[in-house]
Amino acid sequence: MSDASGVRADRGRDRDTEGRARNARPRDGLGRPLPYGAEGVARQPEGVVRTPEETVTEAQALLDAGKPFHAHEVFEDAWKSGPEEERALWRGLAQLAVGLTHAARGNVTGGARLLRRGAGAVEAWASATGRDRPYGLEVTGLAGWARELAAVVERDAATVDARAWAPLLRGARS
Repeated sequence: MSDASGVRADRGRDRDTEGRARNARPRDGLGRPLPYGAEGVARQPEGVVRTPEETVTEAQALLDAGKPFHAHEVFEDAWKSGPEEERALWRGLAQLAVGLTHAARGNVTGGARLLRRGAGAVEAWASATGRDRPYGLEVTGLAGWARELAAVVERDAATVDARAWAPLLRGARS
């Protein structure tokens, strides 16, 4: 039996049409699983190939809406489908979005760790390539934002508002 996303329950495990394990439970805006049958937030489709500009624009819209988990999925698609030499950049951006997700869920340690890891990754990529504004991304500003948020999360040991802390990927509102 398949649901609207093409995922079927198979002996208590969710599977896609090719038989791969997939979690079909609905999720909230921060990607947390909800009980089956609950109304959740629409999930990002997986494996979408976008241009870098489309990736940044879509991720920014999701971040602005307080959905960093969903933004991470957009960055993950770019890292998996993009050119090898850019994968570290997109993976670092995905780590920043997941770090914000964890911070918004109240996971102080995981949030701070991923924010710092992502900051280091995007800075290292920019340094190695000599590109500090790829696709208009404000790499230095993003790294600073991530480290500031990591410090706030650790200092206050409190859940943050994902929408209020959404980074500006290009350094300014489009």
